[in-house]
Amino acid sequence: MKKLSLAGQIFIALVLAIIVGLVLGSAHAGFANSYIKPFGTIFLNLVKFIVVPVVIFSIISGIISMKDIRKVGVIGLRTVIYYLCTTAGAIVIGLIGASIFKGFFPVIATTDLSYQAKAATPFMDTIVGIFPSNIIAPMANASMLQVIVMALLFGFAIILLDEKHVSPAIQLVDAMNSISMKIMELILKLSPIGVFCLLCPVVAANGAQIIGSLAMVLLTAYLCYIIHMAVVYSASVKMLGGMSPLKFFKGMAPAMIFAFSSASSVGTLPINMDCCEKIGADKEITSFVLPLGATINMDGTAIYQGVCAIFIAACYGIDLTLGQMLTIVLTATLASIGTAGVPGAGMIMLAMVLASVGLPIDGIALVAGVDRIFDMGRTVVNITGDASCAVCVTKMVEKKK
Repeated sequence: MKKLSLAGQIFIALVLAIIVGLVLGSAHAGFANSYIKPFGTIFLNLVKFIVVPVVIFSIISGIISMKDIRKVGVIGLRTVIYYLCTTAGAIVIGLIGASIFKGFFPVIATTDLSYQAKAATPFMDTIVGIFPSNIIAPMANASMLQVIVMALLFGFAIILLDEKHVSPAIQLVDAMNSISMKIMELILKLSPIGVFCLLCPVVAANGAQIIGSLAMVLLTAYLCYIIHMAVVYSASVKMLGGMSPLKFFKGMAPAMIFAFSSASSVGTLPINMDCCEKIGADKEITSFVLPLGATINMDGTAIYQGVCAIFIAACYGIDLTLGQMLTIVLTATLASIGTAGVPGAGMIMLAMVLASVGLPIDGIALVAGVDRIFDMGRTVVNITGDASCAVCVTKMVEKKK
């Protein structure tokens, strides 16, 4: 009998989680949170535990294998340009989609709202925060941008030195990369259990609420998510990556399902790397592009900003001007660079975006209750965008050879 694929196992777990969550309902949401969710948290902790070693050693290994600092620079530049363009496009899709459906948004009372938003980090502080002040803190705090910078510096140093002097370091990096990948492989075998335990409590707590007053906003966001993936990513992988969109999305199914359940771009990184390599993305490029994308590429989160900004403005009876919409595009694109790929990070970004166009930050309370539902969809878009970049950059580099 043929063994069921990991994607099949994860999909079955997803369906079971929805069924069990709906059966439990809000009446037993406390039970699901107390006795089912902890096993999902254990799984997510294991994934987070291996993410930092995977990022460090895969990036260093990828840089070493390129053997040329100019090649790293070319790939890095193409990756960042691709990410910034797709993120800006995503916000535009979100704003247009929300503007079209604005008339269907429910009228919600805007009094007595309370949401304690974190203060927006100044832009220059974000730039300074990218660079680590010591070697331990970035790994201990899983500060992914700092971890990436650290890995880049070590990788650059190794390829700039004479290979005879650094061969032990190269062997160590290769060995640690292989060990990290094997641990990742073992952890990913638990994915179906993790998916079930993470998603079931969410469905139990929010099942009825999703069909309530915020259903239209959620529907608009998810419609924009699907349009962005179907149009932008399909066109990108077809024209720039030379790959059939059907093959791309079929190959990415396990990572997309896992991202939907975990709502964590960083947590999905190991399985995303595995899927990209299986569909033909170059291992060197994947090990560089995906960790970077999990930190700075937030297309799904960008769509969420656009939809929620229009929705919150509508609730307060405010019509956004074209200038304000352009400000949202710019702010959300830049904010995505400094936002961690962890559950709930989009809320921090939304506070920054609302503040940039003078909308009341208290309006976040309108969507805070179902933020997790938004988050699940936007994470799928985020990680799929990272994968499309890996495929496209692989093809571009092949053409130059």
